[in-house]
Amino acid sequence: MKREPGFHENAGGWVQAVLAGDRGAVARAISQVERGEREPAAVGAALAAHLGRAHVLGVTGSPGAGKSTLVHALLGELLARGQRIAVVAVDPSSPITGGAVLGDRVRMGEHGAHPNVFIRSVASRGHLGGLAPTTEAMVDILDAAGFDTVIVETVGAGQSEVEIMRVADTRLVACAPGLGDNVQAIKAGILEIADVLVVTKCDLPGADITARDLKDMLHLRAAGAAGSWQVPALGTSATSGTGIAALADATAAHAAAAGRGRRLQGRQPVAPAGDNTVGRRVKELAAADPFLRWAGITCTHADRGTATVEVTLQPHHINFNGTCHGGIVFALADTAFGLAANSYGVIAAGIDTHLTFQQASHVGDRLVATSVEVSRSRKLAVYRVDVCKGDGVPVSSFTGTVYLTTKPHTI
Repeated sequence: MKREPGFHENAGGWVQAVLAGDRGAVARAISQVERGEREPAAVGAALAAHLGRAHVLGVTGSPGAGKSTLVHALLGELLARGQRIAVVAVDPSSPITGGAVLGDRVRMGEHGAHPNVFIRSVASRGHLGGLAPTTEAMVDILDAAGFDTVIVETVGAGQSEVEIMRVADTRLVACAPGLGDNVQAIKAGILEIADVLVVTKCDLPGADITARDLKDMLHLRAAGAAGSWQVPALGTSATSGTGIAALADATAAHAAAAGRGRRLQGRQPVAPAGDNTVGRRVKELAAADPFLRWAGITCTHADRGTATVEVTLQPHHINFNGTCHGGIVFALADTAFGLAANSYGVIAAGIDTHLTFQQASHVGDRLVATSVEVSRSRKLAVYRVDVCKGDGVPVSSFTGTVYLTTKPHTI
């Protein structure tokens, strides 16, 4: 395989190849990020001066909503408008190989060979929230490579898989006919992140009812500031092409109204070697907690909006089945969540959490929990925590929401 000089040996080589739009260089850079050979933060830092031009369109929705078929139809419309489009399609992980199932690539195959289209399927690798762990770094690479639109399609998502908020400039939520009654529509958290709501398969029975439920939900939302974006609820049929042009118009209008490069806002630059004032303060918070001292949980890294903690399992962490007590896993994840949320210097109070388990742990295992900020508003912030063994094997996933006060910490 031919490779450009210096691609692996120095940052400048691969950066210049990506900026030149070399498809091979783009594919290799994405593969290196996915395999862990390049740190996502370092990739973002190397490409920082070239980011923020692409419109990042997030497409999410429940399994079976027709996301991939909709993206396929939207690809055709955007190509007809002269755009260069990249797609990052997050697939469930194969239980046998651990790789992507590639269902998205099958549905988009017609456009895959077009010179103005780049499609990459990536395995979620057990990462909850709808994305893969390195999705944002992949978007950075495609943005820098000069694509006009980067579409990120999530895995089939439920009410709490809203990580696409952190990556996309425009969030499109696809809803199939028969979404559910009005109460379910109002409760479904994933609907509330939408910048554009789409009723797919609008030629099927029940589509009108679903569209009405969505519009009712929009009317019940708190009124926004004057001049704020009004979320449309559109009907589409990807097979007939109905509504696809109107959908492309709506996403372009949102990009014009809200701007591009929203994922870059608040992104912290890679810190130089040396003291980390925020990290020291967060570690002081952890050291002042008597429960953490009893449990043996220590904070190993922290910065604004993020924290990493760990514990090595001892006999008193083990339950009657001989595996790690679920309360310890929760305590570890909750600690990372709490420290990251309180890293801004004011008290953040937890109001909601959700925990899932993937694998049991035993005496001697080192568990590491890393929390990252998914979204932040004036009053609320959402965090995601991944708990893994020291060798990277996933153990648990945790999401939490905090209420942000204005009261400073006392230590």
